[in-house]
Amino acid sequence: MTRLASYLKPFLGSILLCIVLLFVQAMADLSLPDYTAQIVNTGIQQSGIENAVPQAISQSTMNKLTLFMSAGEQEQVMSAYTLIDSNSPDYETYLAQYPALADQPVYVLNLVSAEEIEALNPILGKAFTSVYGIEQVIADPSKAAELGMDSGFDMSSLPEGSDPFALLQSLPAAMRDSVFSSINERFAGMDAAMIVQSAAAPIRAEYTALGMDVNALQANYILRIGTIMLALSLLSGISAIVVGFLSARVAAGAARNLRRNVFVKVESFSNNEFDKFSVSSLITRTTNDITQLQMLTVMLIRIVFYAPILGIGGILKATGTDAAMWWIIALGIGALITLIIIIFTLALPRFKKIQTLVDRLNQVTRENLSGMLVVRAFNTQKFEEQRFEKANHDLMSTNLSVTRIMAGLMPVMMLIMNLMTLLIVWVGAHQVAASAMQVGDMIAFMQYALQVAFAFIMLAVVFILVPRAAVSADRIADVLETEPIINDPQAPKQFAKPVRGLVEFHNVSFRYPGAEEDVLHDISFTANPGEMTAFIGSTGSGKSTLINLIPRFYDVTSGAILLDGIDIREVTQHQLRDEIGYVPQKANLFSGTIESNLRYADENASAELLNEAADIAQASEFIAAKEDGLATEIAQGGGNVSGGQRQRLSIARALVKQAPVYIFDDSFSALDFKTDAALRKALKEKTSDSTVLVVTQRVSTIKNAEQIIVLDEGKIVGKGTHDELMESSEIYREIAQSQLGIEELAS
Repeated sequence: MTRLASYLKPFLGSILLCIVLLFVQAMADLSLPDYTAQIVNTGIQQSGIENAVPQAISQSTMNKLTLFMSAGEQEQVMSAYTLIDSNSPDYETYLAQYPALADQPVYVLNLVSAEEIEALNPILGKAFTSVYGIEQVIADPSKAAELGMDSGFDMSSLPEGSDPFALLQSLPAAMRDSVFSSINERFAGMDAAMIVQSAAAPIRAEYTALGMDVNALQANYILRIGTIMLALSLLSGISAIVVGFLSARVAAGAARNLRRNVFVKVESFSNNEFDKFSVSSLITRTTNDITQLQMLTVMLIRIVFYAPILGIGGILKATGTDAAMWWIIALGIGALITLIIIIFTLALPRFKKIQTLVDRLNQVTRENLSGMLVVRAFNTQKFEEQRFEKANHDLMSTNLSVTRIMAGLMPVMMLIMNLMTLLIVWVGAHQVAASAMQVGDMIAFMQYALQVAFAFIMLAVVFILVPRAAVSADRIADVLETEPIINDPQAPKQFAKPVRGLVEFHNVSFRYPGAEEDVLHDISFTANPGEMTAFIGSTGSGKSTLINLIPRFYDVTSGAILLDGIDIREVTQHQLRDEIGYVPQKANLFSGTIESNLRYADENASAELLNEAADIAQASEFIAAKEDGLATEIAQGGGNVSGGQRQRLSIARALVKQAPVYIFDDSFSALDFKTDAALRKALKEKTSDSTVLVVTQRVSTIKNAEQIIVLDEGKIVGKGTHDELMESSEIYREIAQSQLGIEELAS
């Protein structure tokens, strides 16, 4: 596939933009699990309380909290708050926010930085949790053991109505340290997030005591995080849409360029190159193979760049959430990679075989359609059906085998992902129970693990498409990298204007590429302007091969062909063929109209020239009989006109070119003798200044030619006029006597 990578260069800007957008999309997708965890942890479990540093604390609560702080911690906390009472200037404003301010002073948080909040979190978090724990034990002494407060200080032994916090303050330092030590032991294994979570309940109770709307606080937090998640989802969606649009444009543009270049390359092929690539194969390469690459290009841009970002980012995020469960992701990825390797090994040989089978099916279909009349004439429909059925069945069987392999891929991948989810829930639940992990973090880890697995699944799907596309890419590259044997010279010469049309063969020999023997041997003759030079001989004598050397459909093996004294290999193929009016052995028309087919020789030809060419070619009569005249539609290949009409239109098309050299390769075979005679007479008048080269099997067609060349087994065995050859050439005399009566031979 790297052989075709250069076709993506014009779209490099779009590809880079896609990569940037995919990075944005991946970052947005990777952020969503974090926000999901925040909604679960903070929005739901912590009632929207984001940290252990409350916005306000009543004076009585602050007094309790400071009991569980060192002198330095007390100073740090007090510097972060301002005491608001009835004498404060903003009393009324704060009273509206904290109605409990009417009963007692309230500490209000100053404008502090995120770093200060982070430093205060463990201090206030532990203090709030400790105060809350003692209050719970006072309400229910049986919870002392559960809260780790059953040693050093027996709450159940306190006199009824006594204040445990006042008693704590009055305890000897050693005993108070023992109590604090037993309380703080439960914080030893807790990280900052768990401490904040444990402080959420007492802070919520404090907010409620201050008269704040805690439900509104929770709703606002969830709404704010939800809005961020919605914005990230929209950003991800917009990025995905733009990437989809750009990747489709890149793939379609590259496919367009490939098709154009393949078509242009095939147009430059000589007959030798067409011997290497069958027509059905070239059609498959131009259509099906390029479509495979177009599909893969879209997938590569959208997935191959996105999946690694998502996978690597997901691993980093997951281990950042809980590094202890990394082995679950590693286990899942290992299972996925093993599955992909197995699928890849089984599917790759079959993907390579599919393209060959598609070629075969196209070939059988094309042969059957193009030879339908022959098939019907010989009643071989059943044989052709069997031949098609075999090609069709072979392709179906291979496709089914690939489909069966692929069908098991997705269920097994989903099973692996579900087992990963189950394992994460099982392991994570134990960590949540041990206060080593929050529920939201477990959910986030699960989502990250699934994102990582999904990234590998996407890559697997692409990698499974790669083998077939790689085969297609190699087939296309084979065509594009094929150098035609016939090439233009580096410094081409120019024909002098006007071109006279003098054609000379000097000791020309030719053999087909790869053949062991020449098919033409030492051919020498001169075809003069204003004269007809005809070639006749038995089937396989080399007539058409010789004619095909003049427009350079093949190049001579030795010797030289000159046009107006210049070797035709020393001018460009375009310039050479611009001076030749060519009518092939098999008349070929293009879909369109009669007029468009005639203008194929000269799109700027006048209506008078078109009508004149049709008159000479004896085509005017049947054109006039058509309701639309020159505007009559021609079906593909000229299927809606007869063989003779096809030949006459092909001859008219060549005459429109008004070339100095005309080549007629057995172009009168489908004409009746009357039409043939009339056409030759008109042609003689029209081409009086041109060199006319005619290949034919009919002696009557060339009896009046100025020069007749008789070929046999690739050699010239006779040369002269009809009368001269009747005297000197036994082969010509036998051909003439087999076709013409005594009177015709004598005339």
